[in-house]
Amino acid sequence: MDGANGLGSAKAKEEALRTAGTAGIGRIYIWNGGSLLIGQSTGATGVHAHHALQIALTPGPAMHFRSEGGDWHAHRGVIITPDYPHAFDGSNETVGHVFVEPESREGRALMERLGATGILSVGAEDVAAAAPLLFEPWAVTRDEATMIANGQRVIQHFAGGIEPASPVDDRVARAVAYMKQHIGRAITLEQVAAFVHLSPSRFRHLFVEETGMALRPYILWLRFQRAWELIAAGHSLTSAAHGAGFADSAHLSRTSRRMFGIPPVALQIT
Repeated sequence: MDGANGLGSAKAKEEALRTAGTAGIGRIYIWNGGSLLIGQSTGATGVHAHHALQIALTPGPAMHFRSEGGDWHAHRGVIITPDYPHAFDGSNETVGHVFVEPESREGRALMERLGATGILSVGAEDVAAAAPLLFEPWAVTRDEATMIANGQRVIQHFAGGIEPASPVDDRVARAVAYMKQHIGRAITLEQVAAFVHLSPSRFRHLFVEETGMALRPYILWLRFQRAWELIAAGHSLTSAAHGAGFADSAHLSRTSRRMFGIPPVALQIT
């Protein structure tokens, strides 16, 4: 990683987060297997972790990341592997965060290509190739189809055209589709296992083997994706929370802070 940037202690940054009005102003674009969060950063996040692979880029001088308990480092691009605790400060730059579901074909190919975990700095040549795919169209359009297509092109760039060595087990793929379809209501291990014709214990083992995480946190990840989609479509926090299967907006906000370091109201949709 690049050297420490002199931003000061983690404690000072977390105090800045508490006093900041928002953490960003921008747009969310969501497609099957991924999403793009792009806009102007206006604050730091707390330490958080989420299940997605994250590709973060900026056309500006630098943004800043740190691992839990670590120092801040400056980057123009990083890839963060799933479930890795980190904090982010966009330093008032325009930033783009592309999130990739690690169970998707592209996510598995990207994980195989990385061969490491953590906050992985992206080289200057890759930033030069990938950043314009996001920020040049963003400067002239907010068109959903255009931004989604270019977010997918960024993923394809970093996946290098490599196909995953082994596809996701079909039973897990069908289970994920089932959970997405029913994400607005309670979902149990027994229900999902029965849908793919496995015993709960066998399905639990298979799911962890294929995804690297237990079913319950994965369902939370899917709930948050759905809530994000509803918020982007103009729903209130309460409506988005209920539509994604959260108990209420407070539950959604707590989950958002834990997974992304910010409350859902911190993103002002433009």
